[in-house]
Amino acid sequence: MSSMHKKGTSRDVNSQAFTKLTKVETIPDPDIYDITYVDISPSEGSSSPLSKSPWSVQVDPSAVDSPYHSVKAMTDTTKEKSTNHSPNILLGSLVREEGHIYSLATSGDLLYTGSDSKNIRVWKNHVEFSSFKSNSGLVKAIVLAGDKIFTGHQDGKIRVWKAASKESNVHRRVGTMPNLLDYIRNSIVPSSYFNFTRRNRSSAALGFRHLDAISCLALSEDKRLLYSGSWDKTFKVWRVSDLRCVESVNAHEDAVNAVVSGFDGLVFTGSADGTVKVWRREDQAKDTKHFFSETLLKQDCAVTAIAVDQSATLVYCGSSDGTVNFWERENNMKNGGVLKGHKLAVLCLVAAGNLMFSGSADLGIRVWRRPEGGGEHVCLSVLTGHAGPVKCLAVERDQESVSGERRWIVYSGSLDRSVKMWRVSESSPPMVNQEFKLPDQFGGGGGGGPAELTVAPSFSAQGRISPQK
Repeated sequence: MSSMHKKGTSRDVNSQAFTKLTKVETIPDPDIYDITYVDISPSEGSSSPLSKSPWSVQVDPSAVDSPYHSVKAMTDTTKEKSTNHSPNILLGSLVREEGHIYSLATSGDLLYTGSDSKNIRVWKNHVEFSSFKSNSGLVKAIVLAGDKIFTGHQDGKIRVWKAASKESNVHRRVGTMPNLLDYIRNSIVPSSYFNFTRRNRSSAALGFRHLDAISCLALSEDKRLLYSGSWDKTFKVWRVSDLRCVESVNAHEDAVNAVVSGFDGLVFTGSADGTVKVWRREDQAKDTKHFFSETLLKQDCAVTAIAVDQSATLVYCGSSDGTVNFWERENNMKNGGVLKGHKLAVLCLVAAGNLMFSGSADLGIRVWRRPEGGGEHVCLSVLTGHAGPVKCLAVERDQESVSGERRWIVYSGSLDRSVKMWRVSESSPPMVNQEFKLPDQFGGGGGGGPAELTVAPSFSAQGRISPQK
């Protein structure tokens, strides 16, 4: 096994025993933090309503029986404390018996989900709207750029898709990066293809393609460039207009797990080597180049996720030890502190408004809020309900928010083969007990504050089931 999978902390966090799961299995050359795979398929003869539809909607909170905290009790408590916000609730679950969820992306009323089944599914109003499938390589990242859909895969390739002009529910592959023309161009005049920093000619010939799994994708601030990070320790820069690789950067000493385009032309990368690095983009006469700027973090455990808040003032970094570091733009990128609470690795981060969401291998999603104008982060809720590690997150504005309240719809994808949909208000009060403990069945001893969200009955016959289309 290559050095990019050697970090003990990453492997250890997913070696925990999940006692309620029916099967645990691994695949060859697993992700540095995707060690545990869970199977929660219902047994044969199950009366699960999922046999009728993959979508189940939460019932009236008063009808839900929770082993941890009653949703009704939680709602009543928060109403007593404040009346200017809606309670944070689990709206429902999307479950498919085909693979663990590795990637999510939202655009308007559409939700894109990628899994290890090689399928990309498109959901509209919680009903499956379309689907398309790659030839090989599980779908580890999805990015939407105009009318193009970019998907990054385990086989080291990026595939490009478009919806048909006359049939919006039909998607066709319009390109693969790199493509055959890239190989031909580079074989004829390798040095003219693009800037590659190594002097070794054979290395330059391979510079336009990833040699290992793609772990992450991100768009530049102006949407003209696509960044791809890989286990091959590099990140590459692709031009969205013609799908060509214009630059390859040897960024880290181990797998690149996260790449994000931030602000002021800066790009942030996080790696299994324990570092977060900053790269400065410079647009030159005929091309674009990225130069190393500084190292924000160097630690023993792997960096697993990076996010920039919507106001472009904070950079967050999640690690395999369960912590989230952040840096402040207005303070010359000085470290602003460490958010603690997760018991296992942080696997994904996403920011929206004044909130930041962190998904973890401890099966929970923590909701953090930082007051406008600065101040300490507080944890508003721990969203619980997944039966496997939370691998990816996506968020969009809740268009049904009441006047004076800003709410968000959060989608969480998990290695339990499901996507859950949550509604979260920025006006929610902080948790009384900021220390969250894993539930008893996972060896945590229970606990948590009254703002901890509970499990909606995804398989409950009481749920309202949407007609399958």
